[in-house]
Amino acid sequence: MFIIPTIKQIADLAGVSRGTVDRVLNNRGYVNAETAQKVRSIVEALHYAPNRYAQALSVKKNNFKIGVILFSGSNKFFDDVIEGINSKARDLRDAGCSVSVSSCLGSDVEGQLEAIDNMVEQGAQGLIISPINSKEIINKINSLYENNVPVITTNSDVIHSKRLCYVGSNYYVSGQTAGALMGMITGGVSSVGIITGFNSIQCHTERIAGFQDRTGNAFPDVHIVDIVENHDDEFISYTATHNLLTKYPTITALYLTAGGVYGACRAIVDLGLTGKLKVICHDDIPDTKKMILDGVVSATICQDPKKQGALPVKLMFDFLAYGIKPSSELFFTDIIIKVKDNLENPNTVQL
Repeated sequence: MFIIPTIKQIADLAGVSRGTVDRVLNNRGYVNAETAQKVRSIVEALHYAPNRYAQALSVKKNNFKIGVILFSGSNKFFDDVIEGINSKARDLRDAGCSVSVSSCLGSDVEGQLEAIDNMVEQGAQGLIISPINSKEIINKINSLYENNVPVITTNSDVIHSKRLCYVGSNYYVSGQTAGALMGMITGGVSSVGIITGFNSIQCHTERIAGFQDRTGNAFPDVHIVDIVENHDDEFISYTATHNLLTKYPTITALYLTAGGVYGACRAIVDLGLTGKLKVICHDDIPDTKKMILDGVVSATICQDPKKQGALPVKLMFDFLAYGIKPSSELFFTDIIIKVKDNLENPNTVQL
């Protein structure tokens, strides 16, 4: 007969108090990282499952605060991410959970470090971060882990960090999809200019890597002329695109890997190149939809931003309140191609 272990038995095996086991199971209060891991290992080995009814009563007596740090700027994509966050936060309000959102530039490492520290000082027990891909941010996430402040990354990720999990697009595959699409719509022959957001953000660099690998392997006559940054800013994007197309008049296609799509498209229109360039971008914010309808953009590749907001909040709450670890390290959102014909149709092509 299977015997359900008690918290006291787990505490005795670990050589700690029942209070310590409770703090580890509910991820509240400070517990030495080595001790916490020892308790979790025993819990896992014994297949311990806490009484969900008792936990639910306990949760209502606690206040859980989740901090969210996203990229700032003019990229309207994050409006939908925040909508997803707020929707899930409303669902969890009665369970004693509050969610605070702040932002920083995608190139401002010091600003993101300061935002993280501010969230922790304000009592955030767990953080959801769109991280800058830097050693400093990785070290900060690892330090938070050691101090029992879990981190979930959303929209972009950083490798070699001790975050709980990542929620967002598989950006390398998304870039490969863009490369395959570019090869098809150009007949396999084109000179491509790439406008990216930040070289310091992994999701942008991964898209470029996927695009380069796919075109290089399958479409040898698709040549990348140059890659320029626009910092997800519409005004910078306009100038960068205008300068790129003026400098390289032989460009026949553009791949826009991040925000600033409207600014880039305005440069295309002002140069009289509407319909003369094949343009692939990402996401279906209102300005991008208009540019597709106007014939400036050929296709956009979407990634379910509302899920990137809502799912991390749910996963973090389950971990803080119930000690439930995410079922996977990676939660990839769908890669969805939209063109003029299916722009408003929910039955889009999913890869």
